[in-house]
Amino acid sequence: MQISTTITKYTLALLGMIVLFSSCKKEYESIQSIDDAKIQAYIQKNNITAVKDPNGFYYQILEQGTGGPLLNKDSVFYNYTVTSLNGTSYYAPKAYANDGTYLGYVNPEAYRIALLNINRGGKVRIIIPSYLAFGKNGEGNIPPNEVIISEITVFNETTQWELDDTKINNFMTEKGLTGFTKHPSRVYINTSVAGSGDFVLPASTIKVKYTGRLLNGTVFDQSDEMETPLNNLIKGWQKALIGVTKGSKVRLLIPSDLSYGLNPPSAEIPVSAVLDFDIEILDVVN
Repeated sequence: MQISTTITKYTLALLGMIVLFSSCKKEYESIQSIDDAKIQAYIQKNNITAVKDPNGFYYQILEQGTGGPLLNKDSVFYNYTVTSLNGTSYYAPKAYANDGTYLGYVNPEAYRIALLNINRGGKVRIIIPSYLAFGKNGEGNIPPNEVIISEITVFNETTQWELDDTKINNFMTEKGLTGFTKHPSRVYINTSVAGSGDFVLPASTIKVKYTGRLLNGTVFDQSDEMETPLNNLIKGWQKALIGVTKGSKVRLLIPSDLSYGLNPPSAEIPVSAVLDFDIEILDVVN
């Protein structure tokens, strides 16, 4: 009698687990169905020609790109946006900034798979169901169970320093800037006033007035009188100011690897940002 009771209890528990699993499976399948219906309606309404990947997301090649094909082992530099189906913007890149990593590390997986279908210089739109994006928990300002649309633009350049050089040259062209020369360090320098005092040397302590900006004009730092050893400053300053004289006024356009690179000191400065400095050399101590 005792054995029968025990078996009955186990049987009921097993049945309960089967019902629970079945319920969860139905819920999961319903989310898949709901998301796919939303995506199909969006595609039809906006007359989009998209390919459905076997994994369940959709992608549309907007520009194939004229560079080489992308492989998982390659470094890839890109910008991307994230919006909802109704157009709500969740993420947009900051001006003159970019993301970059090895293609094999790009997430979500749908991004990585879609990028394998374009070349450098290409652009792809990806429509990702919620269960392949950020699921029931959402992410940051993206709500739970949200279908997202991303447009990813891949740059032609294969290294960050090449991309920064392109950014700087495009910036100078757009702003009509002249008088800059490219320092051997890859910093671009314009001397508006040539001083006649002591030269800045690697071991110098300098006193400067300066303003630091992003290429979109946002000021992130400034000082009317900062005194510091040159070797305490970012590499772009250390390299480009050597040989500049007291009393000089210069403007520096500094590639990201010679400024803060992947580790900016504050949220005001994006990752991989080219920096724009106006600097006046007030004093030089050697």
